[in-house]
Amino acid sequence: MAFSVKDKATDEAVRRLAKLKNTTLTEAIREAVVHEYDRAKRETPLHEKLEKIFEEYRSYPKTGLEADKAFFDDLSGDE
Repeated sequence: MAFSVKDKATDEAVRRLAKLKNTTLTEAIREAVVHEYDRAKRETPLHEKLEKIFEEYRSYPKTGLEADKAFFDDLSGDE
């Protein structure tokens, strides 16, 4: 199996990493991809983060007030 990197910046980044770690290009790519995969798997998905925000929002009591143009004008200091 082979990958062809046609992006100069990516090629340079991989070569810098391999040189820094004193390893091969293949090993540098493998370590970087595995590390990023593991990090991404640990990250809380966006929909879970948003659900927590929505739950908090839904917990606030309804005031019966409407946020109309006058409300937003007052917030921004407009008359």
